[in-house]
Amino acid sequence: MTDESDEIWTRDEVESPCIKICVIHPETRLCTGCLRSIDEISQWSRLPPDARRAVLADLPARAPLLRKRRGGRSARLKRGPRPTGKD
Repeated sequence: MTDESDEIWTRDEVESPCIKICVIHPETRLCTGCLRSIDEISQWSRLPPDARRAVLADLPARAPLLRKRRGGRSARLKRGPRPTGKD
């Protein structure tokens, strides 16, 4: 005998790529965690499986859009030391 509640966990459904790091990149308008757009995130539960698979297939190509670093240690080293104002 199977419990009806078990069916919820055995459905053949395309899972969300959400990793619970939900920050929208200001330039690309993509989530920095799952790489989906705001529209894709909000419509995910209503998308048919083939549309979800298409979004998932496109996600790896989006990763380079968010990997551009604008600063950090490397940028500071290239700039050189800051003036301290103490001459």
